[in-house]
Amino acid sequence: MAGLGGFLRRLLLGERLPTSRAAHERLPKLLALPVFASDAISSCAYATEEILLALAVAGPSALGFSPWIGAAISTLFAIVAISYRQTVMAYPSGGGAYAVARDNLGLPAGMLAASALLTDYVLTVAVSIAAGVAAVISAAPTLAEHRVGLCVLFIAFITLANLRGVRESGKLFAGPTYLFVFSAGLLVMVGTARLAFGAGPVAAVTNPVVEVARPLTFFLLLRAFASGCAALTGIEAISNSVPAFRPPESRNAATTLLWMAGICIALFLGITLLGQYFHIHPGGHETVLSKLGRAAFGQGLLYYVLQAATMMVLVLAANTSFTGFPRLASILAHDGLAPRQLANLGDRLVFNNGIVVLGLFSAGLVVLFHGKTHDLIPLYAVGVFISFTLSQAGMVRRWLRLRTTGWRVSAIVNGMGAATTAMVLLVVVGVKFIHGAWLVLLFIPLLILVFLKVAAHYRSLGAALSMEGFEIPRAVRHAVIVLVPGLHRGVIDAVLYAKSIDPECQAVFVEIDPAETARVQEQWLRYRVGMPLTVLKSPWRSLTEPILHYIRTVRTEKGVDLVTVVIPEFATTGWWHRLLHNQSGLMIKFALMFEPGVVVTNVRYHVEQS
Repeated sequence: MAGLGGFLRRLLLGERLPTSRAAHERLPKLLALPVFASDAISSCAYATEEILLALAVAGPSALGFSPWIGAAISTLFAIVAISYRQTVMAYPSGGGAYAVARDNLGLPAGMLAASALLTDYVLTVAVSIAAGVAAVISAAPTLAEHRVGLCVLFIAFITLANLRGVRESGKLFAGPTYLFVFSAGLLVMVGTARLAFGAGPVAAVTNPVVEVARPLTFFLLLRAFASGCAALTGIEAISNSVPAFRPPESRNAATTLLWMAGICIALFLGITLLGQYFHIHPGGHETVLSKLGRAAFGQGLLYYVLQAATMMVLVLAANTSFTGFPRLASILAHDGLAPRQLANLGDRLVFNNGIVVLGLFSAGLVVLFHGKTHDLIPLYAVGVFISFTLSQAGMVRRWLRLRTTGWRVSAIVNGMGAATTAMVLLVVVGVKFIHGAWLVLLFIPLLILVFLKVAAHYRSLGAALSMEGFEIPRAVRHAVIVLVPGLHRGVIDAVLYAKSIDPECQAVFVEIDPAETARVQEQWLRYRVGMPLTVLKSPWRSLTEPILHYIRTVRTEKGVDLVTVVIPEFATTGWWHRLLHNQSGLMIKFALMFEPGVVVTNVRYHVEQS
């Protein structure tokens, strides 16, 4: 079994990597960009459309405000990117918004930032995968009935790719991400060139008829701004994962962050401006980016390359969460706020447990919401703006506390970012609350409660295990019993072992069938085992109840500190042989696990079979 399991594990995940290879698994900037920035870059594919959809209800004339809203969002993007660059330089150990908020605003603020980020990471996977599958279904409508299955399949694929290691996933996802950057960048350049020379679109674009449903108000502009702020999702991933970069970690992470900001701002602004120039209206069965592609490239090869790259980058945008979530979870585990298993590095020097947890949660969310992007979008971006606000407010507090060189300018930049993202957060919550954002606002406090419960457990456990004020006892009094299912060679090994640690030990047999009891007692005398056999009556045919009662009686009557329970087991050669035998020993061990003052010892007899 171990050989087959090991072979399958190596086949799926690759060979194990020694700890000494950790430094070699770190990422250069060119690989780190697609790994940590795919979410932010992919948002350029739909952020402009979100703005136009919000404005369209006020009629075609309202769409003229999209370039100004795009410019405002781009300015916000630059402010947040500069803020996170300062975070990267100040916190080279990673942690992002959680580390900043914890150190400067206190642990409660840190837990709020962490819970918001973890929630947003799960939603990012669900939304990205659902959007990518929607693009696939648009091209092949017959796959619509398999929407949920395709979503789960893509999540499983990305989970497996990340379990193979950071470098492996970086190499796998670099091509599609750079292909999207190239094709979308070419779209902006070709469209801008046509704009400069006064040329019209290559192919005519059919826009849906827009019915004016409401007047253009300041609140509607804020709603469009909040919807377009989806372009900022994923910007924090680099600050959470600084240790994954090659040395000098902070400098390389900061450079990659600036590259990401430059690419995202250029693509987002370019797409937004071209949408206005080519008079693109949202709606219908075609995305805004697809309409722009046809307007700039026509129906040729470049258009289909753009569409294919868009689909791939939307699916792979989930990879950003698969790098950020496990690292943040490991930091929380080190701080005693999350299960310690999340801090463990796996065979491929990645946080396996965090990757698997994210895969399971996001798959469950996709199944719960039937893989529909429209149903998931209202839950999206609330968590990320909570973390943005706390991170930048924490950096302001840091500048005011340390007063390092240039602290005034830095504090002003971060203060503007905190104020802006706080305003966006209020707008996002107000607009999306009744459409599902309330679920996120409910889940985040529940996650904080989990942090508190985990921390309380570790504190109480530490106090209970502490050597402070503890006096080591001079001796431990114990009794030894052997649980026997009958008499065979494996039982003899267990009996001899028990007698070696306590010559006065005794065997215990639970009577289920009186006829079987008589047979065991007769064999016990015939083979002169040399140990008294105690028979426990069990009228209800339970194994564990009489054993537990007997152990408690022994501890009380003999006044011992510990009772050692020896359980004989035989080990067969084939893994499938286990299916042919009852697992009563396993059931007894599980029951004794929760009994104080009991030590369980297994004595295995390896059966040689032909």
